[in-house]
Parts: sequence; C-alpha cells; structure tokens
Amino acid sequence: MDAANTFDLRLPVSTVLPEGWLDELAEEALRKLLRDAGRNVGDGPLRLLRRSLDLRGRGEPMWQLRIEERSENDVAHQLWRPNDALAKGAEVIVVGSGPAGTFAALALVEAGLSPIIIDRGEAVQPRRKALADLSARGQLHDDSNYCFGEGGAGTFSDGKLYTRVKDKTGVRKVLEVLRAFGAPQRILVDAHPHVGSNRLPPLLVALRDHLIARGVVYKWGSRVQRLLVKGGTVSGVELAGGEQVQGAAVILATGHSARDIYDHAFQAGVAMVAKPFALGGRIEHPQDLIDSVQYGSWKDRLDVGAAAYSVRCQVGEAGEQQGVYSFCMCPGGHIVPASTQQGRLVLNGMSLSKRASAFANSGLVVTIDEAQLAEWAKAQGLKGPEENPLIGLDFQERIEAAAYRAGGGDFVAPAQRITDLVAGRVSDDLPDCSYQRGLKSADLSQVFPPQVHAALAAALPRFERQIPGYFTRDAVLLAAESRSSAPLRLLRHKESCESLSHKNLYPCGEGAGQAGGIVSAALDGLRVAATIIAAETGAHS
Repeated sequence: MDAANTFDLRLPVSTVLPEGWLDELAEEALRKLLRDAGRNVGDGPLRLLRRSLDLRGRGEPMWQLRIEERSENDVAHQLWRPNDALAKGAEVIVVGSGPAGTFAALALVEAGLSPIIIDRGEAVQPRRKALADLSARGQLHDDSNYCFGEGGAGTFSDGKLYTRVKDKTGVRKVLEVLRAFGAPQRILVDAHPHVGSNRLPPLLVALRDHLIARGVVYKWGSRVQRLLVKGGTVSGVELAGGEQVQGAAVILATGHSARDIYDHAFQAGVAMVAKPFALGGRIEHPQDLIDSVQYGSWKDRLDVGAAAYSVRCQVGEAGEQQGVYSFCMCPGGHIVPASTQQGRLVLNGMSLSKRASAFANSGLVVTIDEAQLAEWAKAQGLKGPEENPLIGLDFQERIEAAAYRAGGGDFVAPAQRITDLVAGRVSDDLPDCSYQRGLKSADLSQVFPPQVHAALAAALPRFERQIPGYFTRDAVLLAAESRSSAPLRLLRHKESCESLSHKNLYPCGEGAGQAGGIVSAALDGLRVAATIIAAETGAHS
C-alpha cells in the first residue's frame, strides 16, 4: 500500500516511458505515469524519489519507482543551496582533500570559518599525468597517484555513491552538493548512483573553485610529517620541509593509504585500536557473461547499461568462519594500479560513466578479524593487535610486497584463472584483461596468507550457485586488493568527534576508520565540521 502522497510503481522495462521521466523536474512525465497506472494523483508538485531495476525472477525485468506528491506550498524540498559566506573566522586545518576533508571544508566556510586544506598530492588536472606514468610506464609518484591527490582515492576509482548509511537526509544533502557541481541528475534517484571516473574530475574542479572564491586555502604537494602537540593539545601540523601551519583545530581526513600519518599519530600517542578489515584480490569476468546472467533473454533488448553483481558467503568450520564477498564491483570497468609505495602492488577498479569496457571487475575480499590478525602476528614473531594497533598495516604490506615480487616487478600483476586457483595449479595461459600493466601467471597461494587463500578457494565454486557462470576459466583473479578499508580506528568522542587523547584533533573519514566510501566519508566530514562550528561559534546544528 502506498504511503500518503507517495506512490510506488512497478513497470516492465518494455514500457514506453514518457520523455524526461528520469528528470526530477519533469513533473508532467511523472504525472502521466501515475495516471496511466490508474493512480489518483492531484495537481501538487511531483518528484521522483528513487528508481531501481528489479532483476529477480525469470520474467521481464521491472522498473521500481517511488514518486512523491507534495502540497502546493511545500516547495522547499532541496536540502542544500550554495551561500555567499566568506572565510573570516578561526582557521581550521583539514588534512586531506578527499570527500571527508572537502565536505568538512564546505560546511566550515559556510559557517564563516577559514579552512586550510592540506594535501600531499596534486590537484586533479596535474594528477592525471602521475596516473598515466604509473599505468602506462610503471613509474610511481609516491605522493600523487590513484590514492593521493584531489578528491582522494575515489576520484579515479569509479565514483560509486551507494551507501548503507541510514541517514537519508544527510545522504540526500551530499548528493545534492555533488549534483550542484556537475554530477548527473540521476544520482538523486538511482538506487545505486554512480558518477564515473571521467565525470568526477570536472566536478571537483568546480567545487574547488567555489571554495577558493569563498576564501578556502589549498596547499598542494604538502605532506604532513608531524602533529604539533603541547600538553595533549594539537595546535597545528608541520609539513615536510619544516613549515608549520597553525589552526584552532586539525581535521585528520587523510584516507586509509596515508600510512606515514598513522605512524606520526602513533608516535604522538593518539588513541587508536586495530580493527577488522578485508583483503583479497580483484576478479575479472567478461562483461557479456555478467550481462547474460543478470538480464537473461532480455540482454540484447535492454538499454540500461552494463550489469552489476554482488556475491557473499561464509566459509570455514563452525565458530571459525570467515566472510568472503565482492567489493567495489565495477561493471564495464578497468583494473588499475593503486600502489602508494615502491615495491608494493595494490589494485583497484574503476569505471567511466558509460561503463562501456568489455570487462566486469570486482574486489573479492576475505574478512580479517583481530583474532586472525593476532594469530598471524604470533607466527611472524610480531606484537599482536592489543599491543600494536598498526599490525594490520604490516599484514597488508607483506601481501602487497609478495604480489609485487610474484608479478616480477614493474607493477605487473600476478594472476591465476579461478578454476586453476581452486585446483591448485598455475595457469598455462591467462585470458584477456583490462589491467594495463599486464599479467604474469603465478601461484597465488604464494602471495596470500594460508587463511586468505583457503577462504578464496572455498568461496569461488560456491558463488556459482548465486551467479550461474561465475566459476569459469574465463575469469581471472589478480593480486592484491588490500585497501578496502582502514585496518585501524583512531578513537574519538561519540558526540564531539574529538580525539579521545588529544584536544583539537578530529579524526575523520575512511582513514580514521570512521567511514567507508565516498558518501559516508562526506557525511562524516559534515558531522565533524558541525561539532567544530558549534565549539567555535556557539552554533548548534
């Protein structure tokens, strides 16, 4: 049953839909859809709240639409509009220009404070050259790459905006900001919104120009090497080269790959703990195979883009099970090198807005909890997570180094057909792949720790039950996908978001272990900014 003033529609994909039906402002198109379906709709303003494609069952795929009718007087449904506030209040240092740092800066300047955004990487335009150097020539720029630079790791790795965060109002606000600076209209209504790595850079430039016009200061190519701490209070940061930047507060929004920042924070006594994370490889299938499974007989009759998938299972003995699941699935995408250190191989996935490549790739990762991490540390003669919260970084780095060696260097990826991985044999040959640096046939049991390799080998055949055709010799697994989340958490107060150990320090976003993904990181940036605004101005939001 429809809620008051809200209409749910299910329409076969073969339905001839009116022009402009996806445009939130095309109210007549929405009204026609409702009236054609026999719904009693009035003359009030309409907007499309959500759309998704239901591929369940063997019949025709169905559009699922939710449309809202508002009263004539209710027109203030937009949650964010730019204002003309200028930076003039207290200076707040924001370390990192990813979604957490950028959205924090946006909120701060709108409240009249003066953000200073510090990033070790480059702005998005010159950052492209660093990516080309790595992907085409195997030349890694330590401080400007797929992880470091304007927009953070999400800029050139797909731009997925799907989140499980329950704060619908906050999510809508983040999406409206992105829409205002160039994201497509559909992100406001799609169940799994996506921008694309080609459309994110101009969006970030427009957002940066907006912030600079209001007085926000950017410092590119500026790597933080020390927190300035006196008596448990943080007063600023010191940059490589010795420059010190002072501020009323420091937001630490560096992302999960700025490992030296963790070291600096640990040496300064910042409160932190090891936490569970996930690690594995990146799997790639022919996109046509995934389309055939997901769309069935409708594959050649649909114009809805490359199909996505999701798989998940538990493997192992009762009481000692591990989760294995797909992560950051990229339909019609490419696998890219996301390394941030020489001699380490890290992989990620990305898609352009049209998702038009011949390949479907996804992270395929295994959960690593504290008990498993402690067992691994003991076997290596290292201190466990209770004594060393940075032990997860050691775990990741060992695998990344092993992957680099197994690929023979030059950021070539070690790879194995998944049927060969399960059978325990090295692949005689490898299928075509989107990874530009190339593949080398390898035994991935020599790259992954035993518990990770065993979990992957057990899960791969089981996923055939979820996606017929998934377990095929045409699919290949590359190593290593090791940066799905931070392996530790910087502790902070629940309400103020201030570090438990250091006054005026605000751990934020993915790197602090407080978020995961573009939208949740942006939301965390807004939340942290709100507490600083309240402290500095007395305002409460």
